Amino acid sequence: MNLAYIPSPSTGVIDLGPIPLRGYAFCIIIGVFVAVWFGNKRWIARGGTAGTVADIAVWAVPFGLVGGRLYHVITDYQLYFSDGEDWVDAFKIWQGGLGIWGAIALGAVGAWIGCRRRGIPLPAWADALAPGIALAQACGRWGNWFNQELYGKATDVPWALKISDGPNRLAGTYHPTFLYESLWCVGVALLVVWADRRFKLGHGRAFALYVAAYCAGRAWIEYMRVDEAHHILGLRLNVWTALIVFVLAVTYIVISAKVRPGREEIVEPGAPEAPGAPESSDEADDADASEADEPEAAEAKPDEDAPKADGTAEAAKG
Repeated sequence: MNLAYIPSPSTGVIDLGPIPLRGYAFCIIIGVFVAVWFGNKRWIARGGTAGTVADIAVWAVPFGLVGGRLYHVITDYQLYFSDGEDWVDAFKIWQGGLGIWGAIALGAVGAWIGCRRRGIPLPAWADALAPGIALAQACGRWGNWFNQELYGKATDVPWALKISDGPNRLAGTYHPTFLYESLWCVGVALLVVWADRRFKLGHGRAFALYVAAYCAGRAWIEYMRVDEAHHILGLRLNVWTALIVFVLAVTYIVISAKVRPGREEIVEPGAPEAPGAPESSDEADDADASEADEPEAAEAKPDEDAPKADGTAEAAKG
């Protein structure tokens, strides 16, 4: 008998009068706010303008939600288009089912549109937002807890997740894979922040590091899950996706570091410089020129205390 476990909520919906507050949607919304807030702080530190991250997120978030849902519905089509299933359920996003791979892919399209409209390089914006996205995922995974879904294999460890009887699930205690992934995403965010400060990552490499680190964790967490999924050569589809995307992200980091080392000096044209940012080259040249002129001016200025050539000073002393 397992005396210690993580309880699951009895319901994923709280009715506030006529308005249903769904735990899954609430976690997604909190994640979006965290990503935009943290991304805005990093963008300003890079020399951008406050509010730019939110303006571009207006494009990225809707595209990301659509992409995440499309990926889920396509890869788990049997849940909606098999005999006895209602295809209308494919639109019920509040019941869970967002694929991060589709969300990032189509969200990047939305972000590209927003960046083009603002004249901003997409890689720089993605670098600023990368750790915030990881934190958003950490928040969003708790939506699976509300829905009692995406848990792992049966276990009796003290941190096991207790699941109640319901559609397509049996009561018992299981590995809380939602918690594992949430904690992993927090670690990924900290890793990206540290690496960005240590190595001054630019040109999309901070974002690529986030992708690679997340995929590394997603591969082993996905392997623990027991929900229905398509398999290829004995591995779940999402495990293969994580492995392939991990290789692509690492390859991008290596090639990008050689082709475009360093980071962007200007991330948003016309924005004020970030606090502590180095002077521009023109300002530096002007400063050097003024410093170079100072000794010459000092040499050219006559010394008021020096003796006069005509002997006036000697006569005054006498």
